[in-house]
Formats: sequence, C-alpha cells, structure tokens
Amino acid sequence: MHVVVLGAGVVGVTTAYYLSERGHSVTLVDRGDAVASGASAGNGGQLSYSFTDAMASPALLSKIPKMMAGMDPAFHVRPPIDTQLFCWGSAFLRQCSGHQNRQNTIAVLQLALRSAELMTALRNRTGLEFSFRRAGKLVMLSGQHAMQEAAKNCTLKRQYGCDARLVTLAEAVELEPALGHMASEYTGAVYSENDQVGDSHEFTDSLSRWLMQNREVEFKLNTTVKKIVTRGRKFEALETDQGSIAADAVVVSLGAWSSGLLNPLGIRTNIYPMRGYSITVPACGTSNSVSISDTAYKIVFSRIGDNMRIAGFADFVGYRTDRDHERVQVLLQTARRVAPAIAQYDAGDIGEWGGFRPMTPDSRPLIGPTSIEGIHLNTGHGMLGWTLACASGHDTAAGI
Repeated sequence: MHVVVLGAGVVGVTTAYYLSERGHSVTLVDRGDAVASGASAGNGGQLSYSFTDAMASPALLSKIPKMMAGMDPAFHVRPPIDTQLFCWGSAFLRQCSGHQNRQNTIAVLQLALRSAELMTALRNRTGLEFSFRRAGKLVMLSGQHAMQEAAKNCTLKRQYGCDARLVTLAEAVELEPALGHMASEYTGAVYSENDQVGDSHEFTDSLSRWLMQNREVEFKLNTTVKKIVTRGRKFEALETDQGSIAADAVVVSLGAWSSGLLNPLGIRTNIYPMRGYSITVPACGTSNSVSISDTAYKIVFSRIGDNMRIAGFADFVGYRTDRDHERVQVLLQTARRVAPAIAQYDAGDIGEWGGFRPMTPDSRPLIGPTSIEGIHLNTGHGMLGWTLACASGHDTAAGI
C-alpha cells in the first residue's frame, strides 16, 4: 500500500518507520522546510516512560481558580476564552476525578512502557545516534501530602511493571548531587532509574535520513495540505499547494494542527494547542546527570550531550506566539532561582524555543482508524510525543 503521513515531527517520522517495516510505500508531507521543525524541535528531551500522569486530576482542579487569576507562573490563560478552549476545558473538567485520572494514567503508562521496549529495538536495528542516555529521572516533591499521594501512585504503577519508587530527600541527593545546589525546599522525590533522555530533533532527523537510504520513503517538505479528499466515506487523495497526492491511506500526525483538516470531515479530535517553552544552555561541572522535574514550578532539567535543556510551563493562549520571549524569560528566571548552579546561564545564546503541545482532555493520544475508511490518526500526544512515539507509531502501522 501507498500511505501518506501528514506531519514530519517525531511522531510522523516514527510512524513512517513502522509502516516501512511492514512493507508499505510511504510519503511524508510537511509544510516546514525540515523535519522536526515544530513541537519536536525543542522539547524537554526526556523519554519519560515512568511518569505519564494525566494532567486532569483532583489536585489540578483545585488550582484552576489560581490559574485563571494569573497567580500561577507555570500556567497562563489568555482571555477571552474562545469556543475551542471552552469545549476542551469542559471535557477536561470531566476527567478530573480520581477515578478518571487513574484510568487515564494507567492507559498512557502501558503505552509508554511498550514504547521503551520498541525504542530499544529501533536503536538496535538502525544504529541511530541522538545523544541517547539512560539517565534515570527524579520528580521532586514538596510537603507530606505530595509524598503520600506519590506513594499511592507508585504502588499503582508497580502493578503494571513500572519501576518508579519513592525516595527521601537524602536518597535523592545521593542519586543526583546537583540537587544539593538547588534552592527549593524539597521533601523527597519519585525516582525511576530506567527513564531516558535523547535529542528528539536529532533522532527525527537521523531516522528520516535512514529511511530515505534504506526504505521506500519519500519526503515532501514545504508542502501544505489544503484538504483531505474523500468519496463515499472513503479516503481518495490529498489536495496540497503543490498538487494532488493519491494514496491508499493517510495518517494524520499534525499535532496541534490536526483538527483543521479533520473537522470538515466530521472527525472530532478536541485537541488544544497548549504552549510550552524551553531554553538550551551549556552544561557545567555542577549540572545534573539524572533528569530532574520540579512539580511545583512545572519545569524540567535534562542533560543532553554537552547542553542543558530546561523546559516547562503550560499556556492556554490559542495559536498566539507574540508573548514567547516574555514567557521564556520567566522560564529562565525561574530556572535561575530554583537551580542557580545547574547550567551556564550567561554563556551566550540561550536557545529560546516555543512549541504547541497537542493536548487531549484525558491526556490519551488518538491512535488508529477513523469513521472514514483509509483515514487514520496518530496525534494528540500532549507533552509525551517523544516518549510515546515508538508505541503509537507501531500501533498505527499495525492498524493499516
């Protein structure tokens, strides 16, 4: 079969890999002039297989008034609230119960653990280099209530084969001495030794080159899809600004831009473009080796090669990008305050980046066939596109 994949980010390119493994001819289409030019370009770098907790939760529900009032620097909601955010937010609120949070977290966890295994197999098969490292991860906690909730969560995850465990602050510092230079008042942490880091942009670029050399995969960049053409509830072709593309099937992996092509077909995704940011600065002698996530400030610290990737925040601003520099500066100030010695902040260019995370209300990606024959989805991964790319790509290819 000839399958077209829309979107040449980490999810789309990984999907192309698994399609090619099944013998399909693949064409990747993207409006950018290079692969991984969107949300895959500057994410936190963490392959966070053990930390897949759904964003909708009772804890976050209690913080919404503070978020709406602009009192939480990790979140920004720009008024007025439009129809898209209202519809998404209403569905999100229905997912905030303890029961729904557990179900959603488990579903994504199972996908993530499979993704870890598939990543190992992919690396062994292709020999790709992308600053990959089994770094382990520490999710830092403050207060006894946070420790108690984390203990329950670890117990739940261990039932599904996850190695996450609660550690004291002293144990955390022993695992990662850089914590001794951090300013926050932590109580303890959740630790997973099997979580990994890697450069998702480097991975996507390397995998695309491997596919062009070893598989029947074509890349059509600088190409914007205008319409998915159907006939009798069956996929027929794509209309692009470079002409028509006929194929047997199409996979929509356009992240936060998926809905624009799917809504006219009656395929509802309810994906919201949640804006996140990162900076990339040189590492130093007191940089961390184990990945660190600060739950209070919604910020992560990952060492990727010789650099530190510091990422975070969750902004609900539609598709606007005019405040990116301002938000990156807040991220930088937060990082300096929380971890003043973790990177060379004054070394020069801080590698500002902003990207739209395609968030679903339940934090579960949309994977598989739609109601229209030949149209398949692999989108809506939220903050976990890099983590889930292998499993979701594998499963999407298996359904075609």
